[in-house]
Formats: sequence, C-alpha cells, structure tokens
Amino acid sequence: MEYEDQINQAMDPKYECLLFDLDDTLYPLTSGISSEVTKNIQEYMIKKLGIKENVPELCVSLYKHYGTTMAGLKAIGYNFEYDDFHSFVHGRLPYAMLKPDPVLRNLLLSIPIRKIIFTNADKNHAVRVLNRLGLEDCVEGIICFETLNPINKENPSAADDIKPDTAILDINGYCSAVLDSELKLPSTPVVCKPFENAFEQVFKIAKINPQKTLFFDDSIRNLQTGKKMGLHAVWVGTSHRTDGVDYALESIHNIREALPELWEATDEKTKNIRYSGKISIETTVRA
Repeated sequence: MEYEDQINQAMDPKYECLLFDLDDTLYPLTSGISSEVTKNIQEYMIKKLGIKENVPELCVSLYKHYGTTMAGLKAIGYNFEYDDFHSFVHGRLPYAMLKPDPVLRNLLLSIPIRKIIFTNADKNHAVRVLNRLGLEDCVEGIICFETLNPINKENPSAADDIKPDTAILDINGYCSAVLDSELKLPSTPVVCKPFENAFEQVFKIAKINPQKTLFFDDSIRNLQTGKKMGLHAVWVGTSHRTDGVDYALESIHNIREALPELWEATDEKTKNIRYSGKISIETTVRA
C-alpha cells in the first residue's frame, strides 16, 4: 500500500504552476526601479492631468484603495489613454539599473514546473524587465495589464465604459469619501491585483488550478487575496511570515532553501526547461 501511495504521489504532484509577480519580486526593491516608477507617476499626474496639490499623498492613497494609482485615477474620473500612461511611466525608466541574474535564471530553468508572470504592469515593461534580467526564456507567458484589460479598437478608452450612474468624484470628493466611512468610493474599470476578479481571470486564462499553484509576490495585499482564492502564497522581500502567507523569502534567490520539494521530483528528462523566449503574450498563455 505504501508503494502505491508513492506512485500516486509521483503522478499527482503538489504543485503544477509557479505564478510570479514581476516588479520587486524577481528583482529586489533596492534596484531603485520602483522609486523611479513612483516619480514618473507623480510627474504624469502633475503634467498630464493638471493635479496641483498633495500629489504624493494622493498617489499613495489611490494605490492603497484601488491596487494601482492608475486604476484609482480612472475611478475618480480622469480620462486618459492607458498607452499614454504606460509610455510616460514605464517608457522612460532607466532599465540599465537592472542587471542580468544568472543565479535566478539557473534556478528557474531547473524547476520542471510551469512558470507564468502575473503583473499589473503593461506588456512592454514586463518584456523589457525579463530581458534585462536574462529570464526571457524561463517563463511560459505573461499575464499583464493588456491581458486583463483588453481594449476594443472602436472604443480605445475603457473610461468610456463607465456607466452614467457611477459616482465620479473630484479630488476633494475622493478625499472626503476616504475619510467618511459612510461614503462609497466609485469603482474602477481597471482589472488588477489585489482584487479577486483579476485572479479569477488569471486562473481561467492560464488554466491554473490555484490549489496546485505557488504565488510569489512582494505585496501582502496581493498575497492575502491569492491565499483567499486558494493559492499557496510566498511573500518575497522579507523572511518574516505573517497571516495570509505560507512562505516568506528574503530574496527570490532563497527559493531552493524554502521549497526544496520543487526539485525533488526532477529527473534528467525534465531539467532545464526553456521556452522560445517569445514571451510578449498579453492575451493568451500557452497551455
């Protein structure tokens, strides 16, 4: 009976997929990229949207309540093209700050399990980051902003999809709503982490069984939602475990020490799984 159990366990692995966040997860916060993104977002708010007061505070508050500052800006009524925002915020980043990571590359290539990127960022940013890190052929596909927010060419701005009865607030109205628990914040048309509908779409698009998927992210909010949705949660960037996570890694490089079982079933036929490197996949993921 014990032998049969071992056979069944080998045929039914604990994990079938590794789902990775991108920014500040596959590379450390200390790279400086995150602060550059924040600076560009605030500059966009000032120069493109004409917001003049309390920009840093508003930027943080919208991120806190809507998952991304952009999602929050859409919710409170700012009409701009997604591509314009992404081009301004990510298109001007100093990507040279990111260096190739051969250690992580070797780790990922040696794990005989599907690997998928799940990021709130746009496709171009995700591809450039993976290329800079040297990980372009280590993942099966990318689920990004465009995947979860497909734009109808006849209706290029999803802001047009906001229903007329949706409460659109100005900045003062938004700040009042945040402070007054009786006022309801308007919803955003943007689908993104940490909200459940984003995870539901990811599971469907990538044909993921959450109970057999490890989810790596640096955001505790994203991880707590993922855990609620059935994923095994891995908090990257700290060694301190907390409620809502199963594992905590100071660095993504610690994956082997924390999860040695990912390698235990590896045989010579399944080592060094590589993909074509054509990872600019924003609407589908290879099955």
